[in-house]
Amino acid sequence: MTDRRDRGRPLRAFDRRLLERAVATRWTVLVNVAAGLAGTLLLLAQMTLLAAAIADAAQGRLGQVPVSLLATVAAIVVARAGLVQVVELSGRRTATRLMSALRAELVEHRLQPGAGLPGGSGSAELAAGAVQGVDGLETYFARYLPQTVLAVVVPLAVLCWCAAVDLTSALIMAVTLPVMPVFMALIGRSAGARARANFQALVGLSGWFLDVTRGLPTLRAFNRGAVQVASIREVTERYRRTTMGTLRLAFLSGVVLDLAATLSTALVAVTLGVRLVGGDLGLRPALTVLLLVPELYVPLRAVAVLYHASADGLAGVQRVLDALDGGPPGRSDPAPLPAAMPPSRGLPVGLRQVTVRYPERPLPALQRVDLDLHPGELVAVVGTSGAGKTTLGRVLLGLTRPGEGALVVGGRPLTGAELEWWRHRVAWASQHPALIPGTVAANLALGRPGAGMAAIEEAARLAGADRFVQRLPDGYATVVGSGGHGLSAGQRQRLGVARALLRDADLLVLDEPTVHLDAAAAARVADTVAALRGTRTVVLLTHDPDLAAVADRVLRLEAGRFVAAALGAGVR
Repeated sequence: MTDRRDRGRPLRAFDRRLLERAVATRWTVLVNVAAGLAGTLLLLAQMTLLAAAIADAAQGRLGQVPVSLLATVAAIVVARAGLVQVVELSGRRTATRLMSALRAELVEHRLQPGAGLPGGSGSAELAAGAVQGVDGLETYFARYLPQTVLAVVVPLAVLCWCAAVDLTSALIMAVTLPVMPVFMALIGRSAGARARANFQALVGLSGWFLDVTRGLPTLRAFNRGAVQVASIREVTERYRRTTMGTLRLAFLSGVVLDLAATLSTALVAVTLGVRLVGGDLGLRPALTVLLLVPELYVPLRAVAVLYHASADGLAGVQRVLDALDGGPPGRSDPAPLPAAMPPSRGLPVGLRQVTVRYPERPLPALQRVDLDLHPGELVAVVGTSGAGKTTLGRVLLGLTRPGEGALVVGGRPLTGAELEWWRHRVAWASQHPALIPGTVAANLALGRPGAGMAAIEEAARLAGADRFVQRLPDGYATVVGSGGHGLSAGQRQRLGVARALLRDADLLVLDEPTVHLDAAAAARVADTVAALRGTRTVVLLTHDPDLAAVADRVLRLEAGRFVAAALGAGVR
């Protein structure tokens, strides 16, 4: 699945994938249909009674119009307004539930092995689709779909009722009615393309602004911050042009559809007037038809307007659905979890002929790699940047599914649901630990939910984080911002290591755990890692020779292959 292919797809107002996900809320669809039918019957009754009252008033019999008739008309107006609210509220409820389900499904999908690999679905594009696009479902379900039902039911009911009142007028209306759907179809093609272009412009603006914001320190250091203003202005202008183009098309379509509806109504009205003057038609049936003619075209006109209102959201949702249906690279149907998996502590872990390829790289990140990790062993993997160390760690953790080969635990390859079992037994401290908004203690407890403060403080002490945490305003209760805002890179690094240590996992993968630390803090982490020998299997991915020196074995990775080991260790 590529972006190019997705962008070439036509925008579909009735995407089967979206409607299938709304099956769980099908009762709201039935409510909308029932309310639409009831509203249509009330509309016919309202216009018929109103025409009778106007005809009596025009013939000088206003005093003979019963009060009950006027009260009935007023009650019908109130009832129709109530039905509109019922339809909209049920649609909003459907949209809210589906929005939550889609976002949860997207997050679950991105957690699948291989879903987050470079070259996969663009994060900025999916984020825009999950926010703006998914929120657009509210307009789609609350207004567009109910109005689509009305656009089918109301014209048919009006035509049938008018045929019973005046067949000639009904035939004229039946001839002019198809003009509206033809115009809507022609304009809808262009509207879909405009909506996709507008969504892509929004994605470009979001991605650019995010990149510039993240890179502000670097840009300021090189005195290039002011230069980015022009670039942001250019991207913003591109988004403004596409948005204005979409609005112009929406206004143009409104003018065309209004003109078609006006001409059709005028044609019926002129015919009615001529026949009324000639005495071929009574005043009451003429007024009934005349009041119903606009209602013939109003639902179609509203569908066109609401399609434009929901088109941007549909474009984003389609991108999310494409990502969900495409699946992560190398994904297969999950195998059933065995009734009883063996205890993983004390089992050897290994890789067998593992190859991982990224779409944008000419060479594999890992090439037919074999690796054996013995229980309780401390192994360091060294190599230059881009050698494949992080990819190796992700494969060991079950986060990246290799294109070839397998992750082996206890002599058996792990597949499908067994990977979920394995990920509960591993821990990872990445180069750039992700911290969520919340307290320091809550961030550490992510590695082991329910851990007591004593265990949390001990893990922080082992990672060399206890001293700076105690100096924070509220200690472990200090709230940190998104991404660890308010903490230095070294402090975030130590919290990431502490979180991994707290998990007490069978396999611990530490990716450059000392990269942001000073010499004293790095030495403390090295001592902690050395003390783990024999208690669990540890893999160090590092450039630091001092840290690698504490390992039982040191393996060198170059261009995705193991070569002669460093520091006098054996060769793999």
